[in-house]
Amino acid sequence: MQLSGKKILITAGPTREPIDPVRYISNFSTGKMGIALAEACTARGGTVTLVKGPTQAYSISPAISVVEVVSAADMYTACTQYFAASDVIIFAAAVADYTPKHPATSKIKKQEGEFTLELVKTKDIAYELGRGKREGQVCVGFALETDNELANARSKLEKKNLDMIVLNSLKDAGAGFQHDTNKVTIVDKKGNVVTFDLKAKSDVASDILDYIETQL
Repeated sequence: MQLSGKKILITAGPTREPIDPVRYISNFSTGKMGIALAEACTARGGTVTLVKGPTQAYSISPAISVVEVVSAADMYTACTQYFAASDVIIFAAAVADYTPKHPATSKIKKQEGEFTLELVKTKDIAYELGRGKREGQVCVGFALETDNELANARSKLEKKNLDMIVLNSLKDAGAGFQHDTNKVTIVDKKGNVVTFDLKAKSDVASDILDYIETQL
């Protein structure tokens, strides 16, 4: 088991960006893929830290160190604590790209007319940490796309200094968020492209880890 003795950092789930104390911006991620990867890494002997955004309650192996976070800023802060010491980093979370600029401290009351919400960019966690990747580290990203899938994945791979990227397309039935299955294409920095069939996310996790082990 090539992951035996390796320290592995995995992000999973969505983030929530507060509008006011009762509302937030988020996405449809369930965290299932990231959790499946964490479980599979543990089964292969890896020491796993899972930085997880808000999800429903899942049974997660007690061997996995789970760090619960809420916002994109929270996830970035947590990841910076573990990144340098990690041998493998898998950015599987669906992190919000934008967050409200001025979250209200009390509930915003409904008024007549339109309501405008000013948003600012969040930190791109994979990009920020990828710039500091050391020799021997393997960084893996995820890309969920709806158009120009392969071109967008290759762009992210290069921009974020990743070793490989796992591409999902929402055009594929049974793939993406809120499914127990997934269909992925792996693109690596050498230009290789490998497409897998639709499978249970636990089996997809195994395929991804097999590929990661070739990069170690």
